Amino acid sequence: MTRLSRWGLGTLAVAVALTAVRSARAAEVDKLLPADSELVVYINVRQVLDSDLVKKYALQQMKQALQGNDAQQVLGQLGLDPLKDIDRVTIGASGDDPQKIEGLLIVRGKFDPTKLYQAAEATSKTQGDKVSLVKEGETTLLKITADNRPKPFYATLVDKGTLALGTNKELVLDAVSGKKQALKPAIAALVTGMDEKASVSAAWSVAGKLGTLPLPGVNDPTVQKNLEKTDSLTLTIRVESDVAIDVGIGMKDAESAGDFGKIVDQGLQQAKGFLPLLAGDPKMRPLLELGKTLALDVKQKQINITAKLTADAIAKTLNPE
Repeated sequence: MTRLSRWGLGTLAVAVALTAVRSARAAEVDKLLPADSELVVYINVRQVLDSDLVKKYALQQMKQALQGNDAQQVLGQLGLDPLKDIDRVTIGASGDDPQKIEGLLIVRGKFDPTKLYQAAEATSKTQGDKVSLVKEGETTLLKITADNRPKPFYATLVDKGTLALGTNKELVLDAVSGKKQALKPAIAALVTGMDEKASVSAAWSVAGKLGTLPLPGVNDPTVQKNLEKTDSLTLTIRVESDVAIDVGIGMKDAESAGDFGKIVDQGLQQAKGFLPLLAGDPKMRPLLELGKTLALDVKQKQINITAKLTADAIAKTLNPE
């Protein structure tokens, strides 16, 4: 083999290796996520709206819903077209009590700062008890008071392409500060394993949180024992021509994964047995079709549950014979 050919093969090998590394690159942790986040959700809005399934069955209905007089007026004031201007939504949340969960919602897309704040200021003059503008140093925050929540929400534009809305103003101000916040190792490991190209990806670090979870109608103590050994929950939804769902349950060790996997599988099989009873209701057909594809697999410390809803099943539901 000539020196030139050896050099060419070496270069090719390096290129292949670099390509493999790039393709396997872990998802990046959003720098705006609160440091104490235990639940992280990514919603790839642009991918969902561009999917074949949504274009065929839902996009027109979305457009019609947004063409109502009230919706059109509000969106026009904000200078926002959600079907064109929103690309991605990220949520970081923490808290054991559902009534006291704290979190930050990060919306990335295209925003008109002038129109957004002008609309907020106009609304504050007529609904000052609901919406107002407040200053925190150099940052202007939108304060939003909801009827069913004792504490207000706060929102601001981090930049022209990013809107942050938090359950308290400290979370929003931390996002505006530009300081990268380090997540706890357990949730950071889950987030870097998420699929950024999926329609929806979620990861929840639950170690020590599920052992006391009330389960109405469940009297089996082994279920509670296995919940105590659950470290994480993940969800991935891919909306393309079909809808694919993948649920992951991370356990403390392989033994507990095997034990809990058997219990979960038994529950799934029982659910499949009841599903045919729903066949007479057209609205329940997607659930029936989803149930037929349910599958469970246990690998080391991980329990994976998969299911798929086909475009045909959705079509039959929308257009029953």
